[in-house]
Formats: sequence, C-alpha cells, structure tokens
Amino acid sequence: MSTDTPRILLLEDDPAIAATAAFALQREGLQVEHCMLVHEADASARRAPPAAAVLDVGLPDGNGLDLCRHWRADADTRLSALPVMMLTARSEEIDLVLGLEMGADDYLTKPFSPRELVARVRALLRRAARAPAAASPAASLIRIDADGQRAYFADQPLGLTRLELGLLCELASVPGRIRSREALLAAVWGPLAEPLDRTVDTHIKTLRAKLREHGPELDLIVTHRGLGYSLELPPG
Repeated sequence: MSTDTPRILLLEDDPAIAATAAFALQREGLQVEHCMLVHEADASARRAPPAAAVLDVGLPDGNGLDLCRHWRADADTRLSALPVMMLTARSEEIDLVLGLEMGADDYLTKPFSPRELVARVRALLRRAARAPAAASPAASLIRIDADGQRAYFADQPLGLTRLELGLLCELASVPGRIRSREALLAAVWGPLAEPLDRTVDTHIKTLRAKLREHGPELDLIVTHRGLGYSLELPPG
C-alpha cells in the first residue's frame, strides 16, 4: 500500500468491533494500525503521528478520553491538532460533551454502521486537510498563521486545537459579526456534524478560556443569546 495512504490509529480492545472497523476502513483504501491498550496507542502516535485516530473510551489500562486530553495538552507535537473521533457505547449527552471538552473532534456510539464510521473518518481527514482562512487585518491583537495552523495572542502562541483554531478563524474573519451556531458548525465541522448546540458551545468555552489566559481583562468572544457568537476586539 502507498505510503501516501492515510493511516488511521484504531484503539479498541474488543476484537470483534476492532475487526469490523478495520475491515471497513481498509476496504475504503485507508491504512489501519490497531492497538488494544492506551499506552500502545500513545507510543505509536508519538513515534509516527497518524492522519486520524479512532479511540474507544474504556480500555484495560486507561481511558481514550484521557489520552485525547493528553495529546491536546502537548502543544509542541503534531498530536495537539490530530483529528480524533471517540468510539463509545455511552450515548448520554453528558458523556458526549465530556469528550468534546477533552478535545475530541467527533464521536460515534456503539453499535455503529461501518459505512457511517468510514464517512465520519473521511470527513475528519477532509477537514484536517482544509487550511483555515486567515483572519482579517483588523484583528491585529490576534494573529493567525494559516500555513502553520497556529494562532497568536499579542504574539504569544495560544496552543489551540484544530477545531478551536477553526472557530477563531471564522469569528476573526469579520470581527463584530455575529455567527450563528449552525453557521459555525457547518463551517468548522462540516456537513456530517451532529446538529447539537453543545458541540459549538463546548469548543467556544475552551477557546474563550485560552484567550482569557493571555488577556484576563478582555472578554473577546461575546455570546448573543438566541443568535450566536461574535469576536469583539478592543479599539486601536
């Protein structure tokens, strides 16, 4: 198989589920590296970052959510922006929101359709390949390096996840303009995104927190009830 073929890291300890998922992905021309333990997946990803990762939640030696959070916190590696989808048997909203807060890009609950798994992984890869648009010149406080996939607040790196960066790009493209949750969801997550308000809200919350770390006196992202969000920059 060509070395240009995207490699998917699959972390799943159930052999039957892993076999089904791997077969579906490989049938669509993707490479699959299967790990059954968290520490094996972490070592593999650090050795050679995959194009995307599909992580189960409950593993014998840990939790896929914790692994995702660990990667997101490691801003010095490519893993901080690695597309991640959580695979979980739990469908309660609180579990889904927890996954999003820890940096997951998407989630799929068991039992799942192999075709849906492939479609969602393909969507992750497409979104990762699409560079965000640069912010407008008016957003001088916030600088976005579209080629390097990084954002800076007063020349200090923000350490954003890929989805947080996408949201910031959308909001910073026209400071002051209100963007609805639906518009942000479509622009950043794509057409296969689940229509859950909490998806956008959760990532706005983490983005807002990172901005406040650098400018605690500023409330740059403003919530407009019933309408959406806008980026409000100080004058000058």
